[in-house]
Order: sequence, then C-alpha cells, then structure tokens
Amino acid sequence: MARVRVSTTVDEGLLEQARGLLAGQSDSVLLDQALAALVANHRMMEIDQTYGAYDRQPLDTADAWGDLESFRSASS
Repeated sequence: MARVRVSTTVDEGLLEQARGLLAGQSDSVLLDQALAALVANHRMMEIDQTYGAYDRQPLDTADAWGDLESFRSASS
C-alpha cells in the first residue's frame, strides 16, 4: 500500500482522547483508522439515502415486477 506523509494541526484534546483509545499505537495507525471510519460512515449514509426511496413510496405501489408488500409477504 502506498503511503503519504500528512502534516497538520488538530484539536489537542480530541487527539489525546483518540490516543487513549489506541494506547501503544502510532499516530499513523490512529489516522488510518479515523480515515477508514470516515469513509465507511460516508458510504453507509449514501446507502441509507438510496434506501430512503422505499420510505417515500408506499409498499403496495406496483411496478413492472409487482409490489414490495406482496414480495415481503411471499418471502416470509
């Protein structure tokens, strides 16, 4: 995996809290985990927004494949 140097300033209290959670780990490990969590959280929000379309349309609304209400009944 390619690595890149990051130089920045951050909230001192927040950094100390994060370091406490990952005692003994380097700041690079902490930053890798923080960035991975940010990306994962963003992806979950994108997926949730996509599924929000189901909340805007009643389950018994038919389309070319039928309706979700019938599908749910048949699959349970």
